[in-house]
Amino acid sequence: MKTNESAENYLETILVLSQKKPVVRGVDIAEELGFKKSSVSVAMKNLREKEQIRVTPEGYIYLTDSGRAIAEMIYERHQLLSRGLMSLGVDEQTATEDACRIEHVISQESFEAIKRHLHMTADK
Repeated sequence: MKTNESAENYLETILVLSQKKPVVRGVDIAEELGFKKSSVSVAMKNLREKEQIRVTPEGYIYLTDSGRAIAEMIYERHQLLSRGLMSLGVDEQTATEDACRIEHVISQESFEAIKRHLHMTADK
């Protein structure tokens, strides 16, 4: 499930948008990320070639099982790391921005250790 940070961000954005909207289109992704539609089109082509998304003839974008797995992994990391940083006193904007950077480079082992620690301290 090797992928790059840009692809992970696109997949995560598709996941988040699909939770808010009945259908996701390239223009929605461009608007959400502040990118040009042409940049999004190139990224969607790459994700389609990797079989991480499928695009209907109407232009609706859906995650495939492999794309969803990556998107959910990144989204879980983002949510947990953001909350963890805020619980340490980091302001929300900084915590969210830092979590967005960390979520792509942290190892699964380190993430699981942080997750266990945060769950243990939350239970106290």
